[in-house]
Amino acid sequence: MKKLSLVSLAILLFALAVLAGCSNGEEGSASGENDVEQVLNANLGGEPYTLDPAFASDTTSFWVIDNLYEGLYRYDKDGNAVEGAASKVDVSEDGKIYTFTIRDGQKWSNGDPLTAKDFEFAWKRVLNPETGAYDPSSFFYIKGAEEYNRENGSVEDVGITAEDDHTLKVELDTPIKFFPKVLMGQGFMPVNQKTVEADENWAAGPETIVTNGAYTLGKWEHNNLLTLKKNSQYWNSKDITIESVNFKMVADANTEYQMYKSGDIDLIKNLAADAIDIEKGGKEFINSPQFSVYTYTFNVNEEPFNNSKIRKAFSLAIDREAITKNISKGGEEPAYGYVGYGVEGPSGKDFRDEKKPYYSFDADEAKELLAEGMKEEGWKELPSVTLKYNSEGNHKKIAEALQEMFKVNLGVEVKLENQEWKTFIDTFKQKNFQAARMGWVGDFLDPYPVLDLYSSGSSSNFTNWSNPEFDKLLDQSLTEQDEAKRFELLHQAESVLMDEMPIIPIYFSSQNAVVKENIKGIRFSPLNNPDFRYAEKVSE
Repeated sequence: MKKLSLVSLAILLFALAVLAGCSNGEEGSASGENDVEQVLNANLGGEPYTLDPAFASDTTSFWVIDNLYEGLYRYDKDGNAVEGAASKVDVSEDGKIYTFTIRDGQKWSNGDPLTAKDFEFAWKRVLNPETGAYDPSSFFYIKGAEEYNRENGSVEDVGITAEDDHTLKVELDTPIKFFPKVLMGQGFMPVNQKTVEADENWAAGPETIVTNGAYTLGKWEHNNLLTLKKNSQYWNSKDITIESVNFKMVADANTEYQMYKSGDIDLIKNLAADAIDIEKGGKEFINSPQFSVYTYTFNVNEEPFNNSKIRKAFSLAIDREAITKNISKGGEEPAYGYVGYGVEGPSGKDFRDEKKPYYSFDADEAKELLAEGMKEEGWKELPSVTLKYNSEGNHKKIAEALQEMFKVNLGVEVKLENQEWKTFIDTFKQKNFQAARMGWVGDFLDPYPVLDLYSSGSSSNFTNWSNPEFDKLLDQSLTEQDEAKRFELLHQAESVLMDEMPIIPIYFSSQNAVVKENIKGIRFSPLNNPDFRYAEKVSE
């Protein structure tokens, strides 16, 4: 076996993320010389759906989970991927076997030793069909994983083996160049077997949750406040300066902004449009790219969106530039495709710029497509349509803009229904919608993971849409070793997706944040929530 250092992997696989990331200042020291109270106040915007990595699916939950747990890899203060719970990785010559050495001396927050067996248990728990985990399909690169999850194979045949307390062996079906990136996903974080098996609600509060990351859960007042406390058992605690983090749960963007201006919170990760106009150009304002797309998702089993022409009609009726200029107003790019900006292809161009836009704003064509779709279905009148969205941020304004555009450009009256975040996530996962707002952030900087969200086997595909040609193209891209050919296959897959239109891309996101000047070292990334693990509060 050849040794492959994670430093090399970071250079090869995360260069784009490092280039695209930015910081609001020089990182502080964890030396303890700073006598300012190291307490950070932020706002989640709502209740986390869960703090169990197996079931989390939303960025709200991820922001907390990323601080409570640590996987085999982590991000350092500069945004580089480096060893986390693993101290090294060896990769076989054929690229199919990864052997991870678990770092010595690690402990869970309750004092239990952290071992390779915790990873084997956690990963197989996600794959166990009885668990009902959110995203088992992200593990399907691993030998026997899909068969076990789909009840066509046994757990003994899954290529995840703790050979001893310090050695985790992972066998892949085929060599996947970006596999280390995959392992940065939240579902790959370890959980404490004894804790999980003792109480099915183990992640519901500070009395029962056990974590291995930089922080532990100190307090959780539902719909009000969640507090993180520095984890004294964390192996790298010497580099963690912020002692505690208070997450408020305020959904209203105006109230959030007032809290920031009054000093009740130290940062806002996504400013509302009106606040962007005020803060843009100021010392506390930070704009950074996101590998993310803002969408409305169709349930293709629900009329009238069972018809692809009608789905495309609704897409063509949207003036995306009007939304980005007049509502979001934060540097977002209108989305005329699905894969966001930030992935440089072998051509030297961004993946997004390698092909022409798939569609444009065209009210006349939208009306024609709507009429054709209704004729195909035998409808003289379009079934009623309701758009569902969550209450936080600009979502209401965007939903109202879409409602008006569909009325003016299609002659269709649509209803709007809003829900608070935790309820909305359940609604979305249960596919209880005709069309619903959602946004996706890529797991890593590559077109594959965001396109694979809509493959037939993806546990993140909530559209009920399935296309064999799309699936075949993605499968071919997965094993293609020539990057130019791989990217062409991914372009072809995106073309199928945009022709069938089970989702409407609205815009490619940009993060517009504000951070108080006395907070140094918060890292912003195109892939993650603001990372304050290496931040420091200094004297004003």
